[in-house]
Amino acid sequence: MDFFNSASGRNITFVRPAYFIISGFIGIPNMKYYYVFLFFLYVISVLGNTAVMALICLDHNLQTPKYVAVFNLAFVDLLGSSALVPKVIDIFLFNHYNISYNDCLTFLFFCYTCLSMQSLNLVALSYDRLVAIIYPLHYQVKVTHKFMFSLIASFWIIGIISTLAAVGLLTRLSFCKSSVVINSYFCDHGQIYRLACNDYTPNDIIGEVLPILILYLPPIIIVCSYICIGKALAKVATVQERVKALKTCTAHLSLVAIYFIPIMTTFVMGAGIDPNARIINLSLTSVIPPMLNPIIYVLQTHEIKVSMKRILKFRRQSKILVK
Repeated sequence: MDFFNSASGRNITFVRPAYFIISGFIGIPNMKYYYVFLFFLYVISVLGNTAVMALICLDHNLQTPKYVAVFNLAFVDLLGSSALVPKVIDIFLFNHYNISYNDCLTFLFFCYTCLSMQSLNLVALSYDRLVAIIYPLHYQVKVTHKFMFSLIASFWIIGIISTLAAVGLLTRLSFCKSSVVINSYFCDHGQIYRLACNDYTPNDIIGEVLPILILYLPPIIIVCSYICIGKALAKVATVQERVKALKTCTAHLSLVAIYFIPIMTTFVMGAGIDPNARIINLSLTSVIPPMLNPIIYVLQTHEIKVSMKRILKFRRQSKILVK
């Protein structure tokens, strides 16, 4: 237990700073335009994800197991954007660089939990596509509302517990410097624990485990699912049937590419990328996918297109009746 709690059984007082200083964008020229751009992306994200959730709630035809996962993705995108963007704008645009210790850990918790859920939600959608294409006749038996709710709930538990473990281990650290500067655009876990002056080995371990669990394992599972889909489609007789089946996967594949490719590229390049470029790239990968996800689903999903046309037609008819 001493490995995870250096104060276990000892009379040790942890030294915690009154506040952290977030310095990620400080010194980069013309950043005010970037903050306006972030706010513009945030507004689109809020409107788009709210519209998708409203559409799923209003149209009974969309209340299927697949759209349980789509609704959850829209909710997580909305929550993650709302947790990150307004706070980033407040910190850097209005020069509120100091953030209290407790607020910083809370900020970290919401950002990492939403990041985890965005990744795990794509796994849930890949399972839906796998069963729909390989076992079409058994789809309604294998993918039920109960199963999808259970799967999403288990992902929430994994995301929350893993993030709570990371945050909990941060509370056992002492910070000897009076001013603790975090060179990131938010309260980054790796940036925080490396500033500690006592042993942070457990934090280092969970800092290695979390990216594997959240960033590397999900795309491996998704790739394996599409390999199985590819093998199944290779046995289909006609090219038209293969294309038709693949069209049902285009929205999901687009989401996977938009989410994983930029962030994994940044992590793989590591120290080889300029710190400022790394910070801007990571901030964009946190904001652009939640903004694009609803747009992709509206443009590439037949059911949502039909639902939107149905609701708009109903509204027009209602206005005519009122007149």
